[in-house]
Amino acid sequence: MRSIVIKGAREHNLKDITIELPRDKFIVITGVSGSGKSTLAFDTIYAEGQRRYVESLSAYARQFLGQMNKPDVDSIEGLSPAISIEQKTTSKNPRSTVGTVTEIYDYLRLLFARIGVPHCPIHGVRIEASSPERIADRIVEAAEPTEGGGGMVTILAPIIRQKKGTYGQLIKDLNAEGFARVRVDGEIQRTDEEVDLDRYRKHDIEVVIDRLDPLEERSRLVEAVEAALQRADGLLLVLDAEGEERLYSSKMACPVCGIVFEELQPRTFSFNSPFGACEACNGLGIKMEFDPDLILPDPELSIADGAVALYHNHVDGWRGQHLAAVAKHFGFSIFTPIKDLTEEQRYALLYGSQERIRFDMSMKNGDAYWSHHGHWEGLIPQSERLYHQTSSDYRREELERFMKVLPCPRCGGKRLKEKVLAVKVAGMSIAEVADLTVSEILALLDGLTLSEREEEIARQVLKEIRSRLGFLEHVGLSYLTLSRSAGTLSGGEAQRIRLATQIGSNLMGVLYVLDEPSIGLHQRDNARLVETLKKLRDLGNTLIVVEHDEETIRAADYVVDMGPGAGIHGGRVVAEGTPGEVEADPESLTGLYLSGEKRIETPPARRRSDKFVRIAGCKENNLKNIDAKIPIGVFTVVTGVSGSGKSTLIYDTLYRALMKKIYRSSETPGLHDGLTFDSEIDKVIVIDQSPIGRTPRSNPATYTKVFDPIRQAFAETKEARVRGYKPGRFSFNLKGGRCEACQGDGLIKIEMNFLPDVYVECEECKGARYNAETLEVKYRERSIAEVLEMTVEEARDHFKNVPAIRNKLDTLMGVGLGYIKLGQSSTTLSGGEAQRIKLTRELSKKATGRTIYLLDEPTTGLHFDDVSKLIGVLNDLVARGNTVVVIEHNLDVIKSADYVIDLGPEGGNAGGRIVAEGTPEEVAADPESITGRFLKEKISRRGGPPEARERKLGTPSAV
Repeated sequence: MRSIVIKGAREHNLKDITIELPRDKFIVITGVSGSGKSTLAFDTIYAEGQRRYVESLSAYARQFLGQMNKPDVDSIEGLSPAISIEQKTTSKNPRSTVGTVTEIYDYLRLLFARIGVPHCPIHGVRIEASSPERIADRIVEAAEPTEGGGGMVTILAPIIRQKKGTYGQLIKDLNAEGFARVRVDGEIQRTDEEVDLDRYRKHDIEVVIDRLDPLEERSRLVEAVEAALQRADGLLLVLDAEGEERLYSSKMACPVCGIVFEELQPRTFSFNSPFGACEACNGLGIKMEFDPDLILPDPELSIADGAVALYHNHVDGWRGQHLAAVAKHFGFSIFTPIKDLTEEQRYALLYGSQERIRFDMSMKNGDAYWSHHGHWEGLIPQSERLYHQTSSDYRREELERFMKVLPCPRCGGKRLKEKVLAVKVAGMSIAEVADLTVSEILALLDGLTLSEREEEIARQVLKEIRSRLGFLEHVGLSYLTLSRSAGTLSGGEAQRIRLATQIGSNLMGVLYVLDEPSIGLHQRDNARLVETLKKLRDLGNTLIVVEHDEETIRAADYVVDMGPGAGIHGGRVVAEGTPGEVEADPESLTGLYLSGEKRIETPPARRRSDKFVRIAGCKENNLKNIDAKIPIGVFTVVTGVSGSGKSTLIYDTLYRALMKKIYRSSETPGLHDGLTFDSEIDKVIVIDQSPIGRTPRSNPATYTKVFDPIRQAFAETKEARVRGYKPGRFSFNLKGGRCEACQGDGLIKIEMNFLPDVYVECEECKGARYNAETLEVKYRERSIAEVLEMTVEEARDHFKNVPAIRNKLDTLMGVGLGYIKLGQSSTTLSGGEAQRIKLTRELSKKATGRTIYLLDEPTTGLHFDDVSKLIGVLNDLVARGNTVVVIEHNLDVIKSADYVIDLGPEGGNAGGRIVAEGTPEEVAADPESITGRFLKEKISRRGGPPEARERKLGTPSAV
């Protein structure tokens, strides 16, 4: 069958759609946010493909696998086994790295086990096990030919090495065995003569086995080598005519100190195995310890003012009395600022003392007083004791806020044993190779010089490593290091890593479903990503990609445009066919943007500001000691190629520095010299795409706080007042009004052993969440449960006479969310929807004009039309006097900004500099800026102004 045929798909908001998709093609599903793209791709096609595969397994195997529910669809024909590559981040396990996730580290372990050369970790001497014949060969190779041969060498057997004693009897025994000479502490002596050695000094004694010419007497040389190795337990010393010494060993041991190496195996190089992991940190590479500067973060404060952050700044009760006694004993007061304490006083407060201290204690009400003498444990030892004693994860997490992460002192953060780190390939240890970026490792392998034997052994392994590194480079991840923790990757990076891994697996006949693989990718890297997707298709697979990126849509074989609107207004196939056919379809909103009939206009003028937030000397991660300035009161976009340092600058450094300065946060900002602002800033808010709530109980109504005035409106009805109902009666989270059978969930969970858990409608309330008495109260003939089932649009009309409700719902409609239901579970909202709900919550607050908003790629999951609405919302925030800073690659957003900071020029170590900054036109004109090249084309293509005109702050740009 050459196509996938879906009939009668009704999952979520899909309107009983029937569609035929070509197999072995690159298919893009697009449409406005909430139109049903992910529902069709993931919740219908992928879910059914995965469900069929799992159902083919035994009941025993099924109980260990997460099973998908059967989607609401009549039939799907022509389905292949399905693999989903989503935007979720990879494992948060600290042992999981880019190298382990991609399996490249596994191949590196194999490479080092096969051709790695061990060195002594102490002396740096190369270690290798050699046969007597091989040692003889090396002695011959080292001998310089002379007219009469190769020159005489002396073969010595080291039997005593740096040990105290007189050794008179040992030398007599050697004489009896027929050995005529020994070398004692560097001097040749006869064994039949008295040797007087100092008992308390360390000595070296070597037996002289033979003196010969290695080039002339080969067989005699081999015999001498064998005798020396046997006598000295595998060691041999060669002394040439020039007096130079060379040490050889027949064991995998250092000939100097004797440290022994076991046979190298791949597991030897694993930090997840006891054979290779550093014993001090168990292979984690880090050590956590309590930081005095986090426990006492503000030296201006005294203990009484709340200097001890560890105690949440509360020092009442017994804690306060203990601290008062400590202060009194060491000669200061709880009212003394921490900065005024002597070094001894601060040390005693933090680390305790063995001095006996008198503690005067009293009950809170003053009924009882008592005294006792004892030692003061100290804030840091007390914290360490509580951290190791507690069984509460919450308490442990709470204490971890006061700890800093340091590299393991034994392995230096390299995770492996000292001996393992001394095994080298091309002069580098496996940890040093893993610390390189993907592009640097490829360059290292290209310049690798191997012997013929090593080349033969390593050929296949090197081919696999190069292949996998090449896939990472093709998906725009050449700046990542293999040692980077998987938990620190963004959703887009994690997804592209999985994509690269799948290409490396060379599977055929598979259905891949991808969720916006272009997220976090600079325009420069898009072409390579599209190439990679086509390569996956050419292997004989079908690709279904949910995407909004224009380049990716145009590169597809087949495009499905969902819509026409979102939520209840969507769920239909508006247009389908080749990109050209969709572009020509007048009904397709995507087509109108592709053809240029609709577009996001470049603003006619830019806001300017002469006041800045300045952060100087930023050096965290790959930042190259840069000074950045963010204009206050305008819309700023920070851009640059992937890995150039955008998130490090804005989140790790600026955000944390602002949090520390404004809120006295205990989180340590990235390395920088200082932070100043020319105008007052009193709030910093991050608006990301994380869910607005972690439980199904959270919904748009509760998050935006519109549910509070709705409950108030119900409480003010005549029926509610007669019954004495307060607003709390209309909450599904509180006893009284909610259905107690399902505790306000509306659903009952039934656990099934061999099948997925089943959620059934609560029989008591029939899914309404409330008890019958509460549902009898109506507002304009609708109960509270019916109101929660309304869309924002319907609720706005229902409560049009209540300004407190209407205004909040107007802001939701303003960001294009009129289609979502008030009571819709937050877990069913897309990332883009969650972010816009957060934006409306900010828009509905009273404007102070002194807030900085930080957003990281807010266009994720947004169609061209949604991006247009988002730009409008961001401009509204700026118009209210706030500062908006956005990390973004979307050119429509960049060209709509007032100020652009472009980081680069490349990713990783080649990035971390400010390449260009200024208005979009100024950045577009900068020849050094990679972003500028693409921006120039975008501004000219969209009919942008030849020159940016200034306008007053607070005037929103045209959108």
